[in-house]
Amino acid sequence: MASIPTSHDQILRGIHVIDGGLASELEYLGAHIDGPLWSAHVLEDEPEKVAAVHRAYVQAGSQCIATCSYQVSRTGYAEVGLAPERADAALLRSVTLARSVVAEFPDRRILVAGSLGPYGAALHNGAEYTGDYDCSFADLVRFHRERIEVFATASGPQAPDLLAFETFPSLEEVRAVGEALAPWPALSAWFSFSCRDAKHVSHGESLADCAALVAALPQTVAIGVNCIPPRQVPSLIAELRSASTKPVVVYPNSGEGWDAQARCWTGCSDPAEFGSMAASWFAAGAQIVGGCCRTRPAHIRQVSKAAQAAVLPLA
Repeated sequence: MASIPTSHDQILRGIHVIDGGLASELEYLGAHIDGPLWSAHVLEDEPEKVAAVHRAYVQAGSQCIATCSYQVSRTGYAEVGLAPERADAALLRSVTLARSVVAEFPDRRILVAGSLGPYGAALHNGAEYTGDYDCSFADLVRFHRERIEVFATASGPQAPDLLAFETFPSLEEVRAVGEALAPWPALSAWFSFSCRDAKHVSHGESLADCAALVAALPQTVAIGVNCIPPRQVPSLIAELRSASTKPVVVYPNSGEGWDAQARCWTGCSDPAEFGSMAASWFAAGAQIVGGCCRTRPAHIRQVSKAAQAAVLPLA
């Protein structure tokens, strides 16, 4: 088995390909994710489907897989009548499940990222794409610290290699995460933002300002964008590189469009075209690439080919 760097600064060394969409791939496997907990319902009721998705992405070339915990929180579980302890246990179980799949590939170095979505994801009303929350800064800190503490105090197969703060919409929320993370400076984390255009995060602040803020946190090992249209990626890479020297991670949607009124996806996506775009993102300075909504193992296979063809730093 390849050795795993233990240094905080070395955690992403040699990692260039992450996984693709989890929830949408679960839907392809017949899982129902339309409840308030989205993919966490599947983690609770059909964990074998989650494992199957992880396995498919590793087989496609992923060097890092994100846990099925994006939507897991005490707040969300309370809404459906589940105890806080049930949410904490689900966070740990998501890591154990991912590690069980990684163990099937003993000759490869594969990281497990503990996925943590923004407060808006717990509201399940699309607020992660606006950042318009009806809560205080202290509420945000408490929401994130509850989940961070579970991962930070875990050990053995329940402990992720790093945390992935995904689809964050605003400067205020990542500032709250920074405060929530403060007790654990040795943790490793990447921050990834949702964006409204080629320069601004969803709430309206500049991506460069958000990147500069999280780059100053001792836990930050990479900064990026996710759940955005592929066409925005080149400009956003430039914004990220202007603000920080941290490795850039990008994982956009497939290129299909979401019709909010009809509640369906429109258009189509070609994995080969996605791979060609991934090659251009690597050339533009991204060091870690994957996919978000509607991307599948076929897309990640093409990203892996692009990474192998590119001349990339070790990160």
